[in-house]
Amino acid sequence: MSKYFGTDGVRGVANRELTPELAFQLGRAGAYVLTKKSQRAPKVLLGKDGRKSGDMLEAALGAGLCSIGAEVHNAGLVPTPAVAYLVRKYGMDAGIMITASHNPMQDNGIKFFDKDGFKLSDSTEDEIESHINMKGSDSLPRPEGAEVGIIKRCAYSVDDYTTSLLYTVPELTLSGMKIALDCANGATSIVAPRVFERLGADVHTIFNRPSGSNINANCGSTHMEALQAYVKTQNVDIGIAFDGDGDRMLAIDENGNVIDGDAILAICGLDLLQRGQLPKNTIVATSMSNQGLDFFCREHGINLIRTDVGDRYVLQKMLEDELILGGEQSGHYIFRQFTTSGDGILSALQLVSAMNRKNETLSNLAATMETFPQVLVNKTIPNNRKAEIFTNPKIKEAQAEIESRLANNGRLLLRHSGTEPLVRVMLEGRNKEEITKWANELAGVIENELA
Repeated sequence: MSKYFGTDGVRGVANRELTPELAFQLGRAGAYVLTKKSQRAPKVLLGKDGRKSGDMLEAALGAGLCSIGAEVHNAGLVPTPAVAYLVRKYGMDAGIMITASHNPMQDNGIKFFDKDGFKLSDSTEDEIESHINMKGSDSLPRPEGAEVGIIKRCAYSVDDYTTSLLYTVPELTLSGMKIALDCANGATSIVAPRVFERLGADVHTIFNRPSGSNINANCGSTHMEALQAYVKTQNVDIGIAFDGDGDRMLAIDENGNVIDGDAILAICGLDLLQRGQLPKNTIVATSMSNQGLDFFCREHGINLIRTDVGDRYVLQKMLEDELILGGEQSGHYIFRQFTTSGDGILSALQLVSAMNRKNETLSNLAATMETFPQVLVNKTIPNNRKAEIFTNPKIKEAQAEIESRLANNGRLLLRHSGTEPLVRVMLEGRNKEEITKWANELAGVIENELA
């Protein structure tokens, strides 16, 4: 890992790429950069998503933080957005979440938040990297004696975060509503059922027993089949699936159909618009969002701004233009009037609130947006070769040929993952059989050239 930070923190296979030695260095460097202007001993909040390797990395991070003199408040198993919120509530100097989000359990990651609960800028990440020295001692401070840092258990983190979520829906009652939750055996396993039970819903929870090895395993927002089957057989009003660290959410309607992020963004955006609470009548999405969202927004008088893929870019545009709603097809949504990051539980509450206000089923609300057929093909490509998809002559030639076939009846998006060794080919058009064939053609060229 020559460059440590990707699009969403530092990630890798735990104990191979993301080692305890690197975690220790990240703790030292991160604490120094994020708290160097503090006039007191820095305070850092630390959370994790429940992977087995989380304990190892937590210990190494804690040691690194204490070696700088930090007072570490360990929140334990909490969702990523809880760390972003609690940093602000407790007046911390920084927050750190140990998670690889929706990735398989062997992966793990380290994600930083500043004192305001925002993910770090590229320049701040670069500064942290500049202080990491894996070959020997660094030049950062090493306090001694009474100045060495300590680790405290943050006992009220789950309660405080739960209360903050309920404050976002002060008038919502869910008595009589049957809700199924898939917690992905991850960080929402404690909080999510508690929140919906407090609102009076009949809550049915699956995959809420983290073992350290079962996070995201055939469950959660990347594997919706089990939740679909549960909704169908148990006559549930809505199914909600989170990912491992709880910063994203997708839904299942009462008929067992998957409702993706574009449809949820459309439902919540229209709800805000109709209540006069959507600044500039504008929402933010990414280049991966379906063309159907464009048509929906034009039909209802909503302006749609697209950004690069990644919730950090969505948030950046929202801050620049003073907007409050943005999101991704994959299930990240930012409701900026309440939070600084994607939050799966909060987003689910806003979706259920819209259903409640309109007294409509989720299927009826989602049907107002026509979804164009979309095909996504992933190919495993080594991290050091992913960027060649934009320069390789044969790939560029194949891409141009497909774009000429699509003309004005669809679009092609080619990108590589910022967190995994994957290249993604996305085609959109009116004929699914045709675009599936073309997507596989291009994916085959990429595999032949780079794999």
